[in-house]
Amino acid sequence: MIITIFFGRTQKYNTPPKIMDKPLIVVNFKTYESASGVSALELAKSMDNFSDRKFRLVAVTSAFDLSTIASQTNNLEVWSQHLDPVGKGSFTGWLEPSNAISSGASGTIINHAEHKVSIEHVKNLMAMLPDDFPICACAADVEEAIALAKLNPTFIAVEPPELIGGDISVTTADPTIVSDTVAAVKSTNSNVRVLCGAGVKNGQDVKMAIQLGAEGVLLASGVTKATDVNSVLDDLTS
Repeated sequence: MIITIFFGRTQKYNTPPKIMDKPLIVVNFKTYESASGVSALELAKSMDNFSDRKFRLVAVTSAFDLSTIASQTNNLEVWSQHLDPVGKGSFTGWLEPSNAISSGASGTIINHAEHKVSIEHVKNLMAMLPDDFPICACAADVEEAIALAKLNPTFIAVEPPELIGGDISVTTADPTIVSDTVAAVKSTNSNVRVLCGAGVKNGQDVKMAIQLGAEGVLLASGVTKATDVNSVLDDLTS
């Protein structure tokens, strides 16, 4: 076993399972009507049907749906959309990490453009989480990605805010931010894997992201608002 300590976070590595080597397709359910409640479970089950392909599929769900989805899917990873660095006690409205984990969360995103937090928030949260609990910290640009990389999260997802939810993928509109972020993060902390997001819609966008050096994508409306979810998932994972 190799144990690496970097900027306060410990990462332990046995021989990594093959799934860890797969590129990721991370789908953020947000609070879309088409990805909430019963619809969230239906979408997650559709994703689960494609989880045996060459990509590692992750559903990032509402805290209200997390337990149901985690218990009723087989191979799909289920992450939280946000967590707070608080313990048990008087923390009304906060998302306490151990409760999320006991409910089935196997990872989390943090600092999404729609729910920004401070670097201190990310640092304190990471200190509370198990070393093998994946953390994907979102960054708006290269500078923020570098700052986050120093904390040693599992993943950093670069998403230019102006492209989120749009029809043009970051891989087309601003490919250099992807390649530049990969280079900057790897030079800062080679342990961190880089994802890209904003406007990602199809398999071609995924292929381009990987060609630019990313190890997967973070997307939302391209899946959650799709008319034919299975067709979109088939294309993304082909």
